[in-house]
Amino acid sequence: MEKIRNNYPDIAPPGSTFSRGVRVGNLLFIAGCTARGTDAQGGSMSEQLRVTLDRIARIVQEEGGAPSDIVKITTYVTSIPAWREIREDQEAQFAECFQGEYPANTLVEITALAEDGLDLEIEAIAELG
Repeated sequence: MEKIRNNYPDIAPPGSTFSRGVRVGNLLFIAGCTARGTDAQGGSMSEQLRVTLDRIARIVQEEGGAPSDIVKITTYVTSIPAWREIREDQEAQFAECFQGEYPANTLVEITALAEDGLDLEIEAIAELG
C-alpha cells in the first residue's frame, strides 16, 4: 500500500528528521504537534492546547477529513497537576474541536519537550473514510 508523506509547512512545520503526517490508505498518522513557533509557546497550557488542537484539525481537514475522523490521540504534558488545573477549559476545547465524537486518548506525563516553553504535545491517528 502506498505511503504518502506530507509536512504541512503552513500549518505545523516539522523537524528536519520526520514527516508531520503519513497517510497509508485511509489512515493518517500525525506526528506530535505543539505550539512551537507561535505566541502560545511559553504561554499557558490552555493556550498551547488551543493552538495544538487547531493544528491537528487543520491537518486532517487538509487531507479531506474532519476532527471527528480522529480516532486516537496521545497527549503528552510536562505536568499532570497543571493539566488538571485546566480541566474545564480542556473539556470545553475538546468538545468544540471534536463535536462530541471524541477519540480514544492516552495522557502521559513527561519530563520535558523538545523546546523551552512547550508543555503539551499531541499526536493523532485519523481514519479518513
